Amino acid sequence: MLQASKQWKWLACAKNNRLLVDLDQDMQLCTPYKLRQLTDAVLQEPNFSLEDAAFYQQVYQYLETFSLWNPAELCQIALNATAVKFHLKPVLAKSWFFHEYHGSQPSVEAVVKLCSQAQEGEFLIVDHSSEASVCINLSQHFQLDENLSLEQFEAIKVLNNRIHPVYIQQKQFKSA
Repeated sequence: MLQASKQWKWLACAKNNRLLVDLDQDMQLCTPYKLRQLTDAVLQEPNFSLEDAAFYQQVYQYLETFSLWNPAELCQIALNATAVKFHLKPVLAKSWFFHEYHGSQPSVEAVVKLCSQAQEGEFLIVDHSSEASVCINLSQHFQLDENLSLEQFEAIKVLNNRIHPVYIQQKQFKSA
């Protein structure tokens, strides 16, 4: 696992119109989040906070239990989730793109399935309230309808009645 460091820094890149995470002199991660989507605080290019680091580590360790992603992918997912959790402006729910979930088993995981008119895909819940959840797309590309799509790690807010559980057999449960 790439350990969070106090040298990590959020960068508002005007050239790319994106939020970057500067991990060291040789490594930066470019997020899909445009500068207009970001809170003013992150535009001041703050260092990675303790809260950022704790959430990054929590997401990384949680996703690691699924045994589906390699360490580089886990790092990328966790960093993008952290950016959304702490630095993306609030977004309105866009639940009309997704089918309601009518099953009896509610999702107890943060990795969930959303079903649009065009396809089904896996998402990670980054922020949850009693009514709605902010999720990031884990697929390379997710088609919302015939005209709109989400690229990998783009965020969308949906009502909780749209969230379908994902049953992934590969998940390894750890016991004490």
